[in-house]
Amino acid sequence: MPTPPDTASAGPAGPTDPAGPTDPAGPTDPSGLSGAAAPDAPARRRRNPLPELGFGAAQLGNLYRVTTDDEARGAVDAAWEGGIRMFDTAPHYGIGTSERRLGALLADRPREEYVLSTKVGRLLVPGPGDGDDMEHEFAVPDDHIRVWDMSGQGIRRSHAESLERLGLDRVDILYLHDPEEGPTEQAFAEALPTLAAMREEGLISCIGVGSKDVDVLTRAVRTGLLDVVMVSGRYTLLEQPAAEQLLPACLDHEVEVVAVSVFNSGILSRPTVPDRAKYEYGDAPVDLLQRARELAALAVRHGVELPELAIRYPLRHPAISSVVLGMRTADQVRQNIERCLREIPEEIWEQIDA
Repeated sequence: MPTPPDTASAGPAGPTDPAGPTDPAGPTDPSGLSGAAAPDAPARRRRNPLPELGFGAAQLGNLYRVTTDDEARGAVDAAWEGGIRMFDTAPHYGIGTSERRLGALLADRPREEYVLSTKVGRLLVPGPGDGDDMEHEFAVPDDHIRVWDMSGQGIRRSHAESLERLGLDRVDILYLHDPEEGPTEQAFAEALPTLAAMREEGLISCIGVGSKDVDVLTRAVRTGLLDVVMVSGRYTLLEQPAAEQLLPACLDHEVEVVAVSVFNSGILSRPTVPDRAKYEYGDAPVDLLQRARELAALAVRHGVELPELAIRYPLRHPAISSVVLGMRTADQVRQNIERCLREIPEEIWEQIDA
C-alpha cells in the first residue's frame, strides 16, 4: 500500500497510552494540526484524537523516482516546523530505505513530541542485487526482497528489524500491512494476536491494520483487538465504500481511523483535472474524470480548490481522525499544511452531500 505520488500514506496513536491515542503535538503546536476539530468538522468522539495531518514517508523510499537527500531533509524539516508530529513509514517503502531515512531525520527530535508508526507482515531478506525495485514502483537497488511472514515469530522479527533500520528504541503504532495480499488467514490467526500480545508487553502503544480492502479491515476491527486502522483510498471525496460497514464498525469498537490515498492516486491532487489523470495507479475512467471535474468546478465557485476539498472531506466523518499525506519536498509539505488548514464553506459540503 504505497503512498501515491506526492499525495497521501499512515498514521499513529499516542506514544504513552496503550488504550488510545493522545495528542502528541501538545500545546505548543504552531499549526493547529494537533487534533482540534476544524470549523467545518463535527465534534470528535474522543478527547484526544490523532493529529489531523500526518507525514507519509513512502516518497522517502524513492517511490516512483529517486528522492534526493536534500529533498528528504527539507520535507521532514518543513513538516516539523509546520507542526506535524505524526510520521508513518514501512519496510515495504523502498525495501527499508524509507525507514532508514526517516529514522535518521527524526533522530535529533525530542522523541516524546512525535508519534511514529511502521508496519509488519513483510520481511526483508537478501536479494539478487543486480537490478532495481521498479516492479514495486520504488527506485532502489534490489539488494533485498520482500517475503510475506505473518507468523508470530515473523511479526516480532519484522518489528525488531524496523527498529534497527530506524535507529530508534520504539515505534508507537505497529500496523499489519496489506493482509489481503499475503497469507490472510495467518494474519488473523497469528499476526493480530501477536500484535495484541506485544502491546500488552509494552513493546508498542497501539496496533492496527493498514489496507485498501474494506472487508479485511472490517473483519479486523470486529476482532476487538485494534486501536486504529489505516484505510487507503476507500473513503475519499470521489468514493466512500468504507462508509457502509467499516466506519460504523470503527465507531462501535472505538477504533480510530487514518485516511490515506485521499487523492485517489492523483485524480484529486490538482486544482484542474488533466485528461490523463491517474486513479488506482492507472488512467482514470471517463465517468470518474467527469465527476472529479464537477467537484473541481464546485470548488472554484466557492473560492477554494479541489485538493483542499479532498483533504478536508474525510475529516468530516466522526470515525476519521487523521489524513496522512505522502510528501517529497518542503514545498509540498507547506502547501499541504495550508490546504489542511483551509476553512471550507459549509454550503460546499451541503451540495456534495445532497
